[in-house]
Amino acid sequence: MVDCHPQPLGSQRCVVAQASKQMVPFWRCSLVGTLTGILFTLPLSSIALAAAPAPQSAPAPSQAQASPTVAVVQSPENAPYWQAILDRLQQAGTPYEVIRWETVQRTVEPRQATVLFLPNVETISATQVLAIQDWLNRGGRIIVTGAIGRQSSPGVQQALRSLLGAYWEAALPDRSTLQPLVTATHRWLRSGATEQPIAGGSLISTSLISQPVATWNSSAGSSTRAGQTGSRTAIVATQQTTFLGWNWGNPDISSIDFDGSWIKAAVDRFQNLPPLLAASTPPRPIPSPSSPVARSPENPSSRYSPSPNSQPSPAIPRPSSIPESPTADPAEQVAPPGLPVEPNNQRITLMEATAMKQELTNLIGRFESALLAAESATSSTDLQVTTRRTTSTQESLTASVDRTLPLANPTSPSAAILQQARQGLTEFSARLQQQNYAGARQQWLETRQLLWQNFPTDRPFAQSEIRAMWMDRETIVRAGSRQGLARIFDQLKAAGINTVFFETVNAGYPIYPSRVAPEQNPLTRQWDPLAAAVDLAHERGMELHAWVWTFAAGNRPHNAILGLPSDYPGPIIAAHPDWANYDNRGNLIPIGQGKPFLDPANPAVRQYLLSLFEEIVTQYQVDGLQLDYIRYPFQDPGAGRTYGYGLAARQQFQNLTGVDPLTLSPQSPQWQQWTEFRANQVSSFVAEVSKLVHRRPNLILSTSVFALPEHERVQDIQQSWETWARNGHVDMIVLMSYALDTNRLEHLAMPWIDGEINLGSTLVLPGIRLLNLPTEMVLDQMQALRDASAGGYALFATDNLAAPLQTILNRTQGADRSPSSIPYRQPFTAAADRFTALRREWSYLLSQGQLWMREPELAVWRTQADAVTQALNQLAAHPDRQSLAQARTALQTFRSQFDDWMYLQALNQNYRVHTWENRLAVLEKLLDYGEQTVLLRQAARPE
Repeated sequence: MVDCHPQPLGSQRCVVAQASKQMVPFWRCSLVGTLTGILFTLPLSSIALAAAPAPQSAPAPSQAQASPTVAVVQSPENAPYWQAILDRLQQAGTPYEVIRWETVQRTVEPRQATVLFLPNVETISATQVLAIQDWLNRGGRIIVTGAIGRQSSPGVQQALRSLLGAYWEAALPDRSTLQPLVTATHRWLRSGATEQPIAGGSLISTSLISQPVATWNSSAGSSTRAGQTGSRTAIVATQQTTFLGWNWGNPDISSIDFDGSWIKAAVDRFQNLPPLLAASTPPRPIPSPSSPVARSPENPSSRYSPSPNSQPSPAIPRPSSIPESPTADPAEQVAPPGLPVEPNNQRITLMEATAMKQELTNLIGRFESALLAAESATSSTDLQVTTRRTTSTQESLTASVDRTLPLANPTSPSAAILQQARQGLTEFSARLQQQNYAGARQQWLETRQLLWQNFPTDRPFAQSEIRAMWMDRETIVRAGSRQGLARIFDQLKAAGINTVFFETVNAGYPIYPSRVAPEQNPLTRQWDPLAAAVDLAHERGMELHAWVWTFAAGNRPHNAILGLPSDYPGPIIAAHPDWANYDNRGNLIPIGQGKPFLDPANPAVRQYLLSLFEEIVTQYQVDGLQLDYIRYPFQDPGAGRTYGYGLAARQQFQNLTGVDPLTLSPQSPQWQQWTEFRANQVSSFVAEVSKLVHRRPNLILSTSVFALPEHERVQDIQQSWETWARNGHVDMIVLMSYALDTNRLEHLAMPWIDGEINLGSTLVLPGIRLLNLPTEMVLDQMQALRDASAGGYALFATDNLAAPLQTILNRTQGADRSPSSIPYRQPFTAAADRFTALRREWSYLLSQGQLWMREPELAVWRTQADAVTQALNQLAAHPDRQSLAQARTALQTFRSQFDDWMYLQALNQNYRVHTWENRLAVLEKLLDYGEQTVLLRQAARPE
């Protein structure tokens, strides 16, 4: 995941994706980005909070008061009771200065305040939310109250949810008192008043680092969202934010004493917390490329200072400055919807109509699949008919064609939803024929929403699969300690996650105290997160894979967090300027991007990275290593923007060909040779890492890669991961198949998981990005992968795992309800588990009279299914060559006749039959993978 995942307050990481080889790469097109996309790609350094003089009506703080600690915002929403707000601040003895909200437009920051206070500010612009983000990035603290941002655009609201860790859901119907959830970490709550009933609203947490710390205490406080019950949250806190769930300062809502006690408690809480490093660390100078020694001030004895002759060659053109690009970094874009449908009356073309009908049909199929998996989770596996069946072939055929059978009781809510959705699909087609395009679009959207809102999420899903989650650096830093990290692992365990990709090396900094790297990440110097994470994961039966940045060696947003200059190249290049890579204009960081890269052709770079990775896999009991940024930066050769002109690369290519690659252009005869040379540097390094990692047979090597066509990837980022897979150098390819709808996800992921492209025995794990993706869409994308021939999914990232999705995952795939076998770890056991899940579905349908098969073939099908079960169980219990051969034979025999057996079923349930075929294909992949990882590596293991 990850090269390029989006992280709202730190490094921006996301992914380019596209649907097919025929499509023009969307990142090269002129796109109108969503507001959220704009928010996180504009330069933050140009936005700051504006401090305005206090209005004349506002009393100045008395001389006896300390220097102002709160910058309170005056906005149109709180202007009617502004004097009451100031009275409450004075009542609490809180020094303050005033900011007029309309002046917050790319100007200066507050004069002295360290806490920004936004009481009931409902209208926030895109520029202002950037100012909020910049404030947080620089270590500032924020207190917000009321329905913050409710009158803002959807993009701003989504950004605020990420920044603040919560959002206002709805006003309470009645007044209520507060009930603090007093724990050791929330002692500040004890100074807040609780007895007075006030009119408030319920808050929803949006991140794992968001902690509900008080609830509304009344009989009216029970939630009715989505049929759930429980107390409504009144106060939510993160390390940098406090969210009070009422319109603070409004005399009609609460008293001056009540509000005064709570603002004092919130401010005191921040004063008692340790200062953030980003707010307290002075900028570090960038070592000059000509400096004889470039050491970290915190580590003056660094063993990785450059040699006297390690300066970059003067032959590389040196840029006078790095201009900002008018377009976003292509590596930070997400694939747009593959089938965008908006309510309007524009004509629907035949191609659009076909795609819309197919997508709605597929969504109905995914809904049925999820329902069938839930209904059959506790079924037997005997494949016996327990209800009356039609006995003749003709009767069976008639029943299959003429009847639409529900999966359960015809009067059940799910059956009614399915029937309503099918009627919606019919109505959509009817309105198309009437050329009622507005009505057709509306019907399509309503039917999709009906299925999304009623997705079966009340019962467990019992299939063995990889359930991975990237745990990003920001989440780790905010955890702050082993205890904080334990709470996050508890939440992931409860959600059924069995694999954690733990961000271990980021922007050139290891997150642990390293003997190899120049410098540990300053944000984690007080502890060792990797050691804690390994223990915490293993205590919970989870796997922990170290996720490392490979060739990307720095990050501008990370520099801002640390208080470093924007163009600081990171600790590795600062210590070794001759290790740097450059573009064809001499820029260390490509124009429009934010990360400097190392030169993969440099032997010293490769040895350094191998030493660092060896330290990780030998000093820590990690279960795997994941290579991220295993590529060059994005380029556009057609526009004259190329990269890879490090000193070592240029010298090696010139020795090989007699040509300095800096003199080549895409029209040159040797251009393709230069492209292949760079791609080979990446591929050969992956092979070296593979040798290092696979000296320990139990370690898994995975890579985070882009789901672009191979030719395009090689030309633009020199990443040919098909080669790594076919050569057996990696165990798992993790696709950054991030998309804004399920249609596009399928276009991105399916070519790599449906067997059309030879990837050897390597497993392919598609990824889903959670940021800005509605919960309904996340579930739909997960179901699409389960219905395809994928063996699981990976979610990016922990920081974006919101409470609603967490609750659903707890119910549907909690660890105590699911098979414990992880496919890449126990492939043979996973294959047996997955076939058992298929048998449960078939048995359930037989018991309901909903599996249609010709009577003469039913007995043969059952016998061969039993043979597959027996062979897979034998292989799982005794993995050897003979058992593998028997399992393959039984499975291949079963698959070769499956289409004939399911002929009648496919007439009316084609999507379901196709899903079963995909899941049978997964079993063969698991057998191939197990042969390589279980049998061959065990045989090669020294005695």
